[in-house]
Amino acid sequence: MGKAHRTLHAGLTGLALLALSACMAAPPAPPSTKPQARPAGMAPAPRPGPARAEPSQRSRNLARYYSAVQADLLAQGLLRTGGGGVDTPYTDTDVMRNFERIAFYDEYARDGGFRRAADTPGGLRKWTGPVRMAVEFGTNVPRDQRATDQSMVNSYAARLRQITGHPISAGSSKPNFHVLFMSEDDRDQAVNRIQQIVPNIGTNSLALFRTLPRSIHCLVVAFSDSNNDYRYSRAIAFIRSEHPELMRRSCVHEELAQGLGLANDSPQARPSIFNDDDEFALLTTHDEELLRLLYNPALKPGMTPDEARPIIRRILLGSGPI
Repeated sequence: MGKAHRTLHAGLTGLALLALSACMAAPPAPPSTKPQARPAGMAPAPRPGPARAEPSQRSRNLARYYSAVQADLLAQGLLRTGGGGVDTPYTDTDVMRNFERIAFYDEYARDGGFRRAADTPGGLRKWTGPVRMAVEFGTNVPRDQRATDQSMVNSYAARLRQITGHPISAGSSKPNFHVLFMSEDDRDQAVNRIQQIVPNIGTNSLALFRTLPRSIHCLVVAFSDSNNDYRYSRAIAFIRSEHPELMRRSCVHEELAQGLGLANDSPQARPSIFNDDDEFALLTTHDEELLRLLYNPALKPGMTPDEARPIIRRILLGSGPI
């Protein structure tokens, strides 16, 4: 069974920015009489938080299905977590070839849903400003699972920052990279939240989240800056909470990395999560090389493969940034 992670690119040319005005009320007048202490035993009972409903039959079926998928992959020796080893050697030539395929080609057509992209390269895309990640959970995601997933994203964001040298953080109060963990029972909540994040999101992009089939385990949609089609300024990753923990972690590793600009997969990439064969579940040493290349300051947004190729060659031969 092939990996069903999906990375899409959407433009935001002409994005309308909402200006929010803050209103400050006048301070209240002091009371005319001295307040009296509340009589003992009259304190109000704490208000209970919203109770999480029992998962629907559809959500329970999905959880069983994805558990069976993970068990089957593990039984085949797939979903490796070691990052590569002596059985998966690769050369600088492999890295150059794989980087070009993964960074300059798209898996899916822009704003085209799950329609395959034409097999032609585009310009290099990446973030130039800080990446501020924040995790959000659907109402029906279990509390203990939330703690695990929040910690997972926090530690992975720190790793991505260390690898790329780019300002990447988690837990921001002003996020531009939204990581949504949602169950099947949270689908309406997810769609509403996505419309809040990107008010003018295209119909095709929104439909992905509204009608996500079981075969799609998780996805990320990255949006261009309104002034530059090759600079990312916003992204939304969607991860199903019905996945068992290793598959959720696999989704985090691939979608967050692909949302930084490594948008494609390649059957030649090994050891790599940017490959549909499911051999590796987590970011590998090879994938770290791709991220370092992508965020090397010598590689500029919009560069073509022909422009980038000699720079990549010099970087990999050890001369460092140009």
